[in-house]
Amino acid sequence: MCSIMAWCGRGADERAFAAALDKTVSRGPDDARILNIKGGIIGFRRLSIMGLTPEGMQPFELNDSFVVCNGEIYGFAALKEELRTKGYSFKSDSDCEILLPLYEEYGTEMFSKLDAEFACVIYDGKNDEWIAARDPIGIRPLYYTFDKGGSVIFASEPKNLTEVSSDRIYPFPPGHYYKDGRFICYNDISKASKVCRDDLETVCGNIREKLISAVEKRLIADAKVGFLLSGGLDSSLVCSIAQRKSDKPIRTFAIGMNEDAIDLKYARQTADYLKADHTEVIITKEDVLNALEDVIHLLGTYDITTIRASMGMYLLCKAIHEQTDIRVILTGEVSDEIFGYKYTDFAPDAEAFQKEAEKRVHELHMYDVLRADRCISVNSLEARVPFGDLDFVGYCMSIDPEMKMNRYGKGKYLLRHAFEGLDYLPDEILMREKAAFSDAVGHSMVDHLKEYAESKYTQEEFETLSAKYRHARPFTKESLLYREIFEKYYPGQSQMVVDFWMPNKEWEGCNVNDPSARVLSNYGASGK
Repeated sequence: MCSIMAWCGRGADERAFAAALDKTVSRGPDDARILNIKGGIIGFRRLSIMGLTPEGMQPFELNDSFVVCNGEIYGFAALKEELRTKGYSFKSDSDCEILLPLYEEYGTEMFSKLDAEFACVIYDGKNDEWIAARDPIGIRPLYYTFDKGGSVIFASEPKNLTEVSSDRIYPFPPGHYYKDGRFICYNDISKASKVCRDDLETVCGNIREKLISAVEKRLIADAKVGFLLSGGLDSSLVCSIAQRKSDKPIRTFAIGMNEDAIDLKYARQTADYLKADHTEVIITKEDVLNALEDVIHLLGTYDITTIRASMGMYLLCKAIHEQTDIRVILTGEVSDEIFGYKYTDFAPDAEAFQKEAEKRVHELHMYDVLRADRCISVNSLEARVPFGDLDFVGYCMSIDPEMKMNRYGKGKYLLRHAFEGLDYLPDEILMREKAAFSDAVGHSMVDHLKEYAESKYTQEEFETLSAKYRHARPFTKESLLYREIFEKYYPGQSQMVVDFWMPNKEWEGCNVNDPSARVLSNYGASGK
């Protein structure tokens, strides 16, 4: 991860800018550079992952234009060779150095050509204008606000922007670029242009091939790579594919409560099967409660699901940062949004299933992707998300939703069947029922958070305090506790998140008052 920031106006305050950029020093602890340029100020904090030499430091400059980018551009070597034939030369091994030459050649059309997870800001010196863009899923964060003069300010995180503006902070829409004061969509990956009606075996073969490719390209790094392993289907598949491509044991990490960790035994079983170098981290009730306020501050959300799931992830990544020299982490996010949650078993028909998938992919940047980014980056690590690969997501979203629905007595059947009988994983892991990460760290973790919230407010206090919020009004004492902490750090900024992540209450069986799959009638063996 890196941290980027740009104040797109000639009245920019360099001192305030520097203080704001320092709010995300953990994203880029290796180096920092701020440039006062003709059109404003542009700054970068570096976490060295690709092109580790000083020449890879940003902002990059070309013909009076500048760029800062937090991202990974896959297949950049081929693009670099293509650009060399057009007369460009390069000083570093950084993937992001190709961005300005690409912009000179293709303008804003370049963004649809990138196979990347990225957020970038470009100052076009020739035309004296600013351009910004974000990847189609929003895996890399970008936010914006305005100063008193109306100039736009971009930054990696909301905490950068609270330092320089009292205006509303907005998430930069994924799959868009900004130019001439407008946001233009270049790729809405949640919408399939056509429906794929191939047979089951063809579809599953393509899923397998595309996921293997997605993992392979994310193993390329000049820094050391590790893997989060819950023992669930998604993270286990990522680890299995990676181990097959490695000539030595991969390093895997799992976390669980000291009382009732569900995931640890499955993660250990998977790691043993893969012969991975495995580490377990055990946490207590005190660890969770002591970290709660820090986690909400680093996340910039009040959402119950995101916060619960972040507790274990944050503490695990903290241990990785403190105890190892790993800098890159592969995770299993984005699979559920594509293939379905426990609650999508209740979808009344294929059209409703697909519509729900589109909504979840469209909003990913506010929930699971946000969680992975913040929990990992605050510990000076970089997240890579194979299930968020653009080719993989685009294909899976095009699959006939009749085939993706749970018609097989097993959720996410297509993904399971894609690797069935090929010895990637033990059958007990490949066919293991879905358990939400926050639950699988240990049911006690969520129970402790709820109990703590109950102790904070009387019923009268809960009703009075909740009533003051018009947007995303708290509906439990737990949600009120999170909202009160959120408002301490991001006052009046609740609309950075559209609402609480909850099952679709319009569906029979999903009108529940808690986001955990534990409350659904089909949870079954998921928690065992």
